[in-house]
Amino acid sequence: MKTLIIDDERLARKELISLLEKHEEVEVVGEAANADEAEALIAEKHPDLIFLDINMPGRDGFELLSALDRPPHVIFVTAYDEHAIRAFQVNALDYVLKPIDPERLDAALAKVPQPSGEDVPQRDILRENDQIFLKDGEKCWFVTLKDVRVFESEGNYVRVRFADQKPLVLRSLNKLEEKLDPLTFFRASRKHIINLRWVDKIEPWFNGGLMVKLKPADKSGAPGESIEVSRRQATRFKELLSL
Repeated sequence: MKTLIIDDERLARKELISLLEKHEEVEVVGEAANADEAEALIAEKHPDLIFLDINMPGRDGFELLSALDRPPHVIFVTAYDEHAIRAFQVNALDYVLKPIDPERLDAALAKVPQPSGEDVPQRDILRENDQIFLKDGEKCWFVTLKDVRVFESEGNYVRVRFADQKPLVLRSLNKLEEKLDPLTFFRASRKHIINLRWVDKIEPWFNGGLMVKLKPADKSGAPGESIEVSRRQATRFKELLSL
């Protein structure tokens, strides 16, 4: 399991590397002192797991994750309990507090899904089972793409709708479209990309377009979103769904 250590304290990195030596399944392939170094190393090494300090000079750990299209598994390393709580809010695998307790480290590592053992090349396209990291103000999430119903453009931002959440993130809908699997995520219009797995009903609409109704986000009885498919995209939409 290829692993990176990301921490601005050199001694903290060395201590963690030493503690990991007894874990034969863990291969430390690099270390970084800040987010810029870490981002370059992640692109080069494609780690399965990163140990990530939250407070670092420049960009913090959450900002680093926001910059990654496909973040690895993450165990946060922090000296601050409030950050540990926040780490759980983003559904990280786990966190360990400094100074690191070896038994606590063992427990965190036990939660890491083991890689298949095959050297799978990195894909440019994000599939429905891939995770993305989203940050909106103080709130953060790891989200599996299959759970995202709609990406909606709002100026230079994108509104991401999943479960009962709808964070606004600084991303371009055009750039996002280039990364998403076109067999799952469909560009319905200039403003919307929809997840075809969430389509519930399709109705004819004005000027040759379509109105797509998505499945409800929960069991509360509230209706799902209604998204218009432009006339220009309606033909391709029908082809994708074999209508």
